[in-house]
Amino acid sequence: MAKSKRIALITGVSDDAGIGAAVCRKLAQQETDIFFTHWQAESAFPARFRSEIMDQGVRCEYSEIDLAQPDAESSILEQVTSAIGFPNILINNAAHSIDSNYMDLSGKILDDHYMVNMRATFLLSVEFAKGYQQTGRNDGRIIHLTSGQEQGPMPGNLAYAATKGAISAFNSSLSAELAALGITVNAVNPGPTDTNWMDEDIRDSLRPKFGLGRIGKPEDAANLIAFLASEEGGWITGQVIHSEGGFLRS
Repeated sequence: MAKSKRIALITGVSDDAGIGAAVCRKLAQQETDIFFTHWQAESAFPARFRSEIMDQGVRCEYSEIDLAQPDAESSILEQVTSAIGFPNILINNAAHSIDSNYMDLSGKILDDHYMVNMRATFLLSVEFAKGYQQTGRNDGRIIHLTSGQEQGPMPGNLAYAATKGAISAFNSSLSAELAALGITVNAVNPGPTDTNWMDEDIRDSLRPKFGLGRIGKPEDAANLIAFLASEEGGWITGQVIHSEGGFLRS
């Protein structure tokens, strides 16, 4: 019997330089069809990136969606299913981040982080699992992106650290519930990664802290995520993998 085609849903793909874009490229190289979501991307990016991915010989579609909306999870799954089929891979890459220390933290800042980093991630994961049960497959993958909150304090990022940190607890318990369905659930902490948030001053300050001598690249995270999404990664579940190039926080 021929293998079923792999279909991946990746959230938070809004620019060329991000981890989400690198994941799409890597999975497409492995003959995986791609559906990505973005939010407020530069106007030409989604169509241009779709064409780039399709040049790999796979199908690719996309949707602009605000993950803070209450029905985001059901809307996304309806759109990907209609466009290319129900996915067997879910990459929860999207995140909301605004600097906030104890003097700045407010109910609105906390709610905005909660809606994307926790609510959307959690509900999209469970709606994916519910729909996946109907496919008859045994190769489901859910992969979250975390930010190493349990590795040390993140002063000045209280709302982000708290809401992203909750993903690790969710990851462990959800993996136990979904194992019998043939779905693995893991999380990747890529450490500080040189995407569009770094300038030269930040790079210069961070570079000496990496034991392997360079700052993490989006492709580093994509390589690990692609492995976890593969058949070879099917024995790993319930893990938060810290892939940081020997990053030292002290």
